[in-house]
Amino acid sequence: MTDTELLARCTTVFPGHRARPPAEMFAAMAAWCDANGIAHDTYGDGALIQGFEARVAELLGFEAAVFCISGTLAQVTTLRLAADARGRAPVALHPTAHIFVHERSNYQLLGHFDALRTGEPYRPWTAADIVGIPDRLSAVALEIPMREIGGQLSSWDDLQDIKAHCRARGIHLHMDGARLWEAAAGYGRPVAEIAAGFDTVYTSLYKGIGGLGGAMLAGSREFVAQAAEWFKRQGGNVIHRSPYVVAAAMQFEQRLAAMPAYFERTRFLFDVLRDHPVLRTNPARPQANMLHIHLPVSRERALEIRRELARDHGIWPFNRVNHGVLPDTSFFELYVGDNLQVTPDGRVREAVALLAAAVERGIG
Repeated sequence: MTDTELLARCTTVFPGHRARPPAEMFAAMAAWCDANGIAHDTYGDGALIQGFEARVAELLGFEAAVFCISGTLAQVTTLRLAADARGRAPVALHPTAHIFVHERSNYQLLGHFDALRTGEPYRPWTAADIVGIPDRLSAVALEIPMREIGGQLSSWDDLQDIKAHCRARGIHLHMDGARLWEAAAGYGRPVAEIAAGFDTVYTSLYKGIGGLGGAMLAGSREFVAQAAEWFKRQGGNVIHRSPYVVAAAMQFEQRLAAMPAYFERTRFLFDVLRDHPVLRTNPARPQANMLHIHLPVSRERALEIRRELARDHGIWPFNRVNHGVLPDTSFFELYVGDNLQVTPDGRVREAVALLAAAVERGIG
């Protein structure tokens, strides 16, 4: 069977939320539109989208927010505008920034801005990483939480010092908040308090929220209006944004309300994993409802283990798995959402034990 067929047969799925088939998703969207009298927007002009933009801006503590068709477009546009306004001085980015890892050098090839890699790749930024930069900067872009290192967060004190440093020197401070809603539970603070002191914040409408796609960019009214104009110039001016907005808005409040429960479930999972030292977690303690699990087997063996667990036990432990830094090691990302939330405690323990046993058999 294909991996898709195996996944469909599994009764215990670790990562994320339950995938809703298109027919189910579209039916739920249609019912929500019918119940709420939703009409299409026209190039972003409409009650639904403008109300949702205002809601996101309010939650984050900003004057305004605007929908963007993708986070990639939202972030490179934001940082280019910040750089243009400051003599095109470099933008400081963590080595694991999405722009470096996933955006195929767009900032270079499209002439957006100059990027300065700052800090250590395997730990989050400290204030010293930013304060110690001798160059004049136009912007600093900080991901909260940092996905590529298991959802780690800079300490609260370091975050406040970074904010103060940027404010004192007129540096535009931007947040890659694709998973900001998840970080609120880790910090134990409301998102507006985390976002306070940033000039702009990008958030995703599909990652933890579970929409079809799209993003929001929040900031001052002036900056948001400028960014919106550049989204249009770069091909982001789709005539109807309503499908993306509906898919996010119809479940937005419920997803936000569930974030503390997802975090508590992540804590439970960490407790279970501690009984199986062959499965090593990064970070060492929960900082958001996501983590990396490192395995002492190759990526190829890890994929074989996934197939075995799916075929023999109905367990799907991970989606993508990556090569580790050391030979014959691998790791995978685990986002804790509805799937693990509804799985009984005993079944989680059993599934983790089966995964650990399979990994132990695969060593060597």
